[in-house]
Amino acid sequence: MSETQNLTLVQAIRDGLHTELREDDDVVVMGQDVGKNGGVFRATEGLFDEFGGDRVIDTPLAESGIVGTAVGMAAMGMRPVPEIQFSGFMYPGFDQIVSHMARFRTRSRGRFTLPMTLRAPYGGGIRAPEHHSESKEAFYAHEAGLKVVIPSTPYEAKGLLAASIRDPDPVVFLEPKLIYRAFREEVPEEPYTVPIGEAATRREGDDVAVFTYGAMTRPTLEAAETLGEEGIECEVVDLRTVSPLDREAIVEAFEKTGRAVVVHEAPKTGGLAGEITAILQEEALLYQEAPIGRVTGFDVPYPLYALEDYYLPSAARIEDGILEAVEF
Repeated sequence: MSETQNLTLVQAIRDGLHTELREDDDVVVMGQDVGKNGGVFRATEGLFDEFGGDRVIDTPLAESGIVGTAVGMAAMGMRPVPEIQFSGFMYPGFDQIVSHMARFRTRSRGRFTLPMTLRAPYGGGIRAPEHHSESKEAFYAHEAGLKVVIPSTPYEAKGLLAASIRDPDPVVFLEPKLIYRAFREEVPEEPYTVPIGEAATRREGDDVAVFTYGAMTRPTLEAAETLGEEGIECEVVDLRTVSPLDREAIVEAFEKTGRAVVVHEAPKTGGLAGEITAILQEEALLYQEAPIGRVTGFDVPYPLYALEDYYLPSAARIEDGILEAVEF
């Protein structure tokens, strides 16, 4: 039996980066302050001292340059792991992401792949300034050629990060910073992977299927436990990967329950909840017993501190959404 460490999510990210740097000389970590400073959230702490400045590279504050340089490195066979300090800062690099990172395999007719993993802390809940709290995963899920991964536990953060770094194609790896240090979990010290594109059932239930991911997994489970005490059994499915979605797991949970609610902190309009609803309409319509609910952020710019808790789906708001579906 392998040894484990009791880690937070951000510590598991750091451990995953350390493991992949140790296992593969082609892996490099790069980004603003990731080297000597150890990253704004300390996700790369100590890596510069162990692997040196050629493997853990401090870059200028230039997101387009960070992503573009990583694209070139990946095209030449390396496995770069660029970090953008906050996902809200990714927009200056967006052209590199959608015009090159996502398209290189297709553009070269398969001659080149881009084994690169673009990391960024994402989501709200930490009382940060403007541009630090967005949840724009739908941008990247909409772009063919990208995989989009969002872990919700320390164990899966390390395993999904390893799978992303080893993948031959580009991955956008979004780390829910609200739960960076929210709880701990036993994480194996040895290398391992968690498959990209496979959802995980966090709680079994027969009355309603609740689909979620990232930081919203915890309040969703809290709501499910509360409703369970009232006799309403929720099947909670953590998507883990929002592109590609695990369509089979989504449909299977819905066929089991006939009712569904989708929870995410991104705005409702154009969010992943709409895509999941469409999948269920296309593939399991005859099982449906109630309208599919959406408990999400609001269609407004992400608010500052005073309204942040109201904007994010809480366990109470999730409970209300589930009850609406169950009582229809």
